[in-house]
This record gives sequence, structure tokens and C-alpha cells, in this order.
Amino acid sequence: MLNVLEWAYADALRAAGRAAGTGSGPVVPAQGAGRAEDLSASGGGVGGDPQGRAAAPAARPPHRDGGAVTVVVLSPNDPMTRGQLRRMAELARDEGFSVRWEDARGGAGAPFQTIGALAPALRRARRIVIGDPFSRYVQLLLTLARARELVVVDDGTATMEFVSQLARGERLVRWHRTGRGGGARDAVFAPISAVARRRLTPREGRRTVEVFSSMPVEPPDGVLVTANDFAWTRARFGPPSITRGADLVGTSLAETGVVDLDRYIGAVGALARTHGATRYFAHRRESAEKLKRLSEETGLEIVRPDLPLELIARRGPIGRTILSFPSTVVHTLPLALAGTEVKVAVCDIDPAWLTDTASPRAQGFLSGVTGTARDVHRLPSVPAVAP
Repeated sequence: MLNVLEWAYADALRAAGRAAGTGSGPVVPAQGAGRAEDLSASGGGVGGDPQGRAAAPAARPPHRDGGAVTVVVLSPNDPMTRGQLRRMAELARDEGFSVRWEDARGGAGAPFQTIGALAPALRRARRIVIGDPFSRYVQLLLTLARARELVVVDDGTATMEFVSQLARGERLVRWHRTGRGGGARDAVFAPISAVARRRLTPREGRRTVEVFSSMPVEPPDGVLVTANDFAWTRARFGPPSITRGADLVGTSLAETGVVDLDRYIGAVGALARTHGATRYFAHRRESAEKLKRLSEETGLEIVRPDLPLELIARRGPIGRTILSFPSTVVHTLPLALAGTEVKVAVCDIDPAWLTDTASPRAQGFLSGVTGTARDVHRLPSVPAVAP
């Protein structure tokens, strides 16, 4: 949802600049000013509104009129992700927008109820904003849409893979998935996925597609890429207080079966000892068992953020050095913390840490995440022995 807020804020700036005849312009909508007109969806969803437009919540831009933004959250099952979305929903309300929470995965009948409730708005929407094009739920909802404007907001490193697959005309598959996905569920869903991919492909005179991202991407012909520089985050929070120590950012690479758990914990311990890290900011999908073991075997204080890390860091306090393995944050944190003295440092994943079942694409993808990051410090490899 953070990147939905960022896109809407940037869109408001662009519209204000056009209205003033200054292009994108330096106009910054004041917090608490004006009204907005769109219905949006977040947490892996799409939406539309009675005015025939669908978009994401903005910072109540004064140049818009009519209606009030409603953010539609298609809630996941993961409790940590749900918790972060709840907090982000509070921020959206603070910005003046109503939030519609859909327990879209809450039971056997929940998906049908959600789809039925959203279908009318989807069919008449002129613009739709989505956050996760790999989600089957999103792909199913896209088959109902006839929007002339589609926007894919940043979903971190997954955005890089989405753009690459779209350019090559491939089916949309998350980078860490192994095999060719030839199971029965994939076969049943294949026609829906194909329709969604066509919806996400621009057609001159009929449909535009925009990707709003902080990641380095090479767009296919006809796809507009707009840079996400975390302007809303920087305008809304901070600057943070900075401690003298280092903080370490966790990943869910063990949970997704990419990295061996013992080697990961060994690498975390070595990195913390080398750089004097005392806190470990857990990824929302890291398991409680893994985090308990990390705490016991490395001595790190485990922090489970209730907001995206970009907001946690911007609000502070935050370490003078932030240590990370290849992940989205090596691209986003330097932007969110621009103008501060915080240094972001990244440690590559050694090929020896990968599991036997890791996707053949894993090492190249992770190396690409690190290699394309700007304004980060590259760390030498650390030993990843079992703790």
C-alpha cells in the first residue's frame, strides 16, 4: 500500500504541474488540503468508482474535485502482512481517505463475494492501479476490467521480473518458482493468466500501461515507466534521529526455499559481529521459529516492524549503517533516506548458500538486484557457517 500512496502523490504532483503549465513542477500538495475522486485497491487488488476512474489514494491533492477516495484492501492471510496493511490503512485514513477492508481470502465463499462486489466498479473504471501482477487474485479481477489506463505500482524486486517477462511475452511467474509450473492448478488457471497478461500489454489508441517503480527496469515498447522516489514518505516523515550503531535487515529467502536456513543464520551472525549490528528488522514473512533461533544464536534484538521499513527508517531512530542482503530495500532505502547520513550496505548471497531446490534463476536474479542498486556500499562476502 505504501507504493500506492507514493504513486498517487506523484500523480497529484504531475497533475498540479500540468494545471500550472509547468510540467511535473515543484508543486507539493499540502497535507490536509483538498479532496480526491478515486476508488483504489491495495494488498493485491484493483478497483473502480462511480466517476468511471480507478486509482490509488493521493495526499488529498487540491487540484482534484468530486467524490472521496476509497482504498480497497484485499487482505492476505499472513498475520504480519495483515498487520502492516492495517497500519497503512490508518495512514491512508489520516490522509483523508476511506478504506474498504475485504477479507478476500477469508473462506470458501469469500473470493466470490469480493469479486461480485468489485465487478461493477471494475467494468466501468477508466483507470486501474494494481500492486502485484503475479497474484492470481489480481489476474482474475483483471479479466473483468475494461480500463483504458492500467498502472502497476512498485512491488519491489518482483517488478523487475514482471517487466522482463512482459517484454519477452512470457507467462507471469515469480522468480523463485522452480520448474515450468505444469501442475493441474496452473493448467486450469492458464487461460485467465493469459487474459490478464494481455490486459497488462499496452495497445495503441485503446490502452496505456504505466509502471511506477524505484527499481531499474527496461520497459517493453509502449510501457511508460515513472520513477518512484519516495517523495510522499520524505514529505510525510522525518528526518530521522540516527544512532551510532548498525541495523540489519532480514529477508524471507529461507522461507521461499532459496537459501539454506543454517547458512543464512550463520551469515547473519557473521555480518552482525563484523559490523556491530544490534537490531534485526524482520521481513514480514519470516517465521517465528526462525526469528527465535536468530535471537538465541546471534544475540540480535529482533524487531518486527508494524510498517514498511522505508517508513520505520524515515521515522527513526535508525542506525548510521543499514546492512542488507539482496532485496528491495537496497533500492528503496537510499531514496527514502535521501539527505540523511545513513549508509546502506549490501552483502551478496554466496552461491554456496543456495538450496538444492532453488530456482536456476535465483543466483543471477539476486546478483542483478545488488548490481543495479544505486547509492549502496558493496560488502565483501561473509562466511556462512552453521552457528
